Amino acid sequence: MKVTLIQSALVWENPVANREHFEKKINAIPQDVDLIMLPEMFTSGFTMNATVVAETMQGQTVTWLQALAKAKNCAITGSLVIKENENFYNRLVFVFPSGEIQFYDKKHLFTLAGEDKVYTSGNQKIVIDYLGWRICPLICYDLRFPAFSRNSEDYDLLIYVASWPKIRTNAWGALLKARAIENMSYVIGVNRIGVDGNAYEYIGHSQAVDFLGNYTLEPVTSEGTFSVLLDKEIMLATRHKLGFLNDRDTFEINK
Repeated sequence: MKVTLIQSALVWENPVANREHFEKKINAIPQDVDLIMLPEMFTSGFTMNATVVAETMQGQTVTWLQALAKAKNCAITGSLVIKENENFYNRLVFVFPSGEIQFYDKKHLFTLAGEDKVYTSGNQKIVIDYLGWRICPLICYDLRFPAFSRNSEDYDLLIYVASWPKIRTNAWGALLKARAIENMSYVIGVNRIGVDGNAYEYIGHSQAVDFLGNYTLEPVTSEGTFSVLLDKEIMLATRHKLGFLNDRDTFEINK
């Protein structure tokens, strides 16, 4: 499977400008890509002003993503602010080439920024079946919680969309590698760059790590699109040979 990450600066709290920006980048990606990944809150930046940027699942951004996915004949994923039943969610949408949508609401809200005071926490981990791959989508701060991301479902690819600031870049890289190694899974993290409306700086370090903790895409710091080719058969053969997942603990997470 070929995955393309878009690492970019964002226009603060301006969904129209961000859609226009990402549409140009998406249209420039070759047609042979299977999945395109966008950062966390890619329409607005990581904002607590949910009322200013929130949309619905029938809103402009979701409709726009569906049209792009159909035109590119690939899946597209990223998170945005969604309002539903009077609650706000930091919601990752996974849009299939058909326009079908599955979504994941961020479970671990970033209390340091007050995200828990604005947004409602999700309570459902999902695994998406796509092109013969089992994909587990998570969002930014979820990366710090290994129990929730534990590979109990035999997923093949763990993805994180993020707004992870420069000051904690070392943790970002270390944790992505740890999640790959402990779960014997490919892990891809896409992050933003630039400075947001709260003056926090981001330097990206989007990357892809294989099931043994080796880079298949080294961390990148510039704006651009970056592609990686994943080989499921090699991963499965390595899992079978080493057998580490056979010894994993069985547990339940209180939701």
